[in-house]
Amino acid sequence: MSSESSKLLVGIHLRTLIDKKWLAKAYRRSGLKSIIKVHTQVHDKSTGKDTAETRWNISSLDLHVVQALNAVRSHWQVESIHWMLDMTFRVDESRICRKQGPHVFNVMRKIAMTLFKQDTTKLVSMARKKKMAGLDDDYRSNLLESGIKMR
Repeated sequence: MSSESSKLLVGIHLRTLIDKKWLAKAYRRSGLKSIIKVHTQVHDKSTGKDTAETRWNISSLDLHVVQALNAVRSHWQVESIHWMLDMTFRVDESRICRKQGPHVFNVMRKIAMTLFKQDTTKLVSMARKKKMAGLDDDYRSNLLESGIKMR
């Protein structure tokens, strides 16, 4: 069972604080408009554990709660993509740095990641799918053919 399906988001409480008087002067920044407090509660079905986490975000925009939630979610979607790329393809360790190489490999990694995400024939991690695609010609062909059918 993957960790994504074994965790249940029980609740998310978000508050945008516009009044910054409580913030120590040393931490007040020019342009600081919003302080966003995000409190999440997650229940892990596989272990039965409940966890709670509070995260703080700052913004130079006057955000309403819905806008703040969308901004926080968008940020974490981008972080999630970067994390998946790094864990699956070791992007941070890449030594490709000449000419168009970094750009070309970035595009290729994202194409591969998309193909792995869309593949429902194997219920394994992306790293495992990458390894299988490297070793199994039939699996690799099926992935590439499914990508062509997306058009």
